[in-house]
Amino acid sequence: MTSATGPKHSAESSPSATDSIAPNAKTERLNTKAAGVIGLAVMCSRVLGLAREQICAALFGGGGAMDAFTAAFRIPNLLRDLFAEGALSTAFVTTFSKTIARSGDAAAWRLANKVATLTLIVLGAICIAGIVFAAQLVGLLAPGFDPHKAELTAQLTRIMFPFIVMVSMAALVMGMLNAKSVFGMPAMASSFFNIGSIVGGVTLGAWIDPHFGPRALIGLALGTLIGGALQFAVQLPPLGRLGYRFRPDFKWRDQGVRAILGLMGPSVIAASTTQFNVLVNSMFASTLGDGAIFWLAIAFRLMQLPLGLFGVALGTVTLPLLSRLVVAGHLVGFRAELARAMRLMFLLTIPSTIGLMILAEPIISVLYQHGKFDANEAAQAGGALRFYAIGLAGYAALKVLVNAFYALDRRKTPMFVSFLAVGLNLLFNWIFTFRLHWGHLGLAFSTGCVATCNFLFLYFLMSRQLGGLESRRMLVLLGKAAAAGLGLAAVCVASTHWLLADWATQPFLRKAAELLATVIGGGLTFAGLGAVLRIEELSQFIGMVKRRLRRGQ
Repeated sequence: MTSATGPKHSAESSPSATDSIAPNAKTERLNTKAAGVIGLAVMCSRVLGLAREQICAALFGGGGAMDAFTAAFRIPNLLRDLFAEGALSTAFVTTFSKTIARSGDAAAWRLANKVATLTLIVLGAICIAGIVFAAQLVGLLAPGFDPHKAELTAQLTRIMFPFIVMVSMAALVMGMLNAKSVFGMPAMASSFFNIGSIVGGVTLGAWIDPHFGPRALIGLALGTLIGGALQFAVQLPPLGRLGYRFRPDFKWRDQGVRAILGLMGPSVIAASTTQFNVLVNSMFASTLGDGAIFWLAIAFRLMQLPLGLFGVALGTVTLPLLSRLVVAGHLVGFRAELARAMRLMFLLTIPSTIGLMILAEPIISVLYQHGKFDANEAAQAGGALRFYAIGLAGYAALKVLVNAFYALDRRKTPMFVSFLAVGLNLLFNWIFTFRLHWGHLGLAFSTGCVATCNFLFLYFLMSRQLGGLESRRMLVLLGKAAAAGLGLAAVCVASTHWLLADWATQPFLRKAAELLATVIGGGLTFAGLGAVLRIEELSQFIGMVKRRLRRGQ
């Protein structure tokens, strides 16, 4: 077996050898237009998800009831990240894209039928087991809950467990569409999940309990199933237009199926390390009293807004592209597009990191301080957001970097690094939460540190694998972005001392207007300083926007 840390001396992985095989192969470039479409669609989904949590916070507050719902949803949601939108999606898109490149559409559709049939059977069985053993799962994953809270969580878990089947099928359809360069509707599908869960959940919750006590959470759980069904259904028409027809296929002794299962084993651990660590954090948080789980959840949701706009978008576009470049034998092009995607990722996430860290409490206050959710809870969630934001850039870059390892069939490397990440998370949790007594803030800080360390380890290994990753250009970008970020930070700090100094008691409209003015002023400052410093990627991004505006006119 080849070492995970050293380059392979073969035509498959050596840049020089590979490129000598196919020097005239067609060179592909990162589709920034598709990334922009996906980014906007994912941002729409994130905003709707934010609206869903805002409504829940206003109706139920940030105490024990929402802790129960958040923990109950997290159990099937973890399986979604591990199997559906994590390991299964990544392994399927990689293999499906290579099948199209090597054998054509017909073979790819047959592979899809085999995988869809296997997915329905296996995850259906997992769903049944989850419903039967819901109480035991809650006892394991939320050991700090009192009996009444644990019983409510188990009831909600049983209702929401079928969500894993729906979202897994939706992830498979999304993978097929992405591999065929259809990105818009798959990215919008999760918006339909949020719409269905909001409308269905609030309507059913009001019907069950008009006062929105704990029993109304049953309505929210049923709304989650409605949203999952919509997320799957809206993607079927564009898939049908591509010529796909589902036919059950139990012939699983297939090279493509074996390749997907082989990728999935390591991917189950590697592709969802951060989510797994968030689950571990919720186990610790269940021992910290009412509210901690929900505070961490809404803070993590806000960190996912820029992550969805930039990280998920670029990660989704680069996976099929990198897979095709490997098949075509273009490892030099592979290296260049991977490095370019990561530079874009850092350029877009560094200002978001600075803004979220400095303006955390006012942001949470504007978005959540309504109804039963008070200023103290906003401050607690804001502190968690500040620490989560430390890992935003690393977490976003991992969306691209991990996919690159899978495209190169180096799936075990992220898996081994993820073992280290899980160990670091447990160590940091113990230090920050129980030794330093930082409470839920220590859990958020641990997640941010682990995401950053995970990226640094994988970046070093990928750089060795490819003989470099244009690291000098990366350092130049980081230096210029940090310099421009100082201007952004100055604007945000000044606002917290004058405009937003009394955020806890300010009227909503005034506070929202002042926060918006701060964000716009800080963004313009960053862009202006970036132009003065001649950040190449920023100039390319601005030029692309100008060209599209001219075409629109």
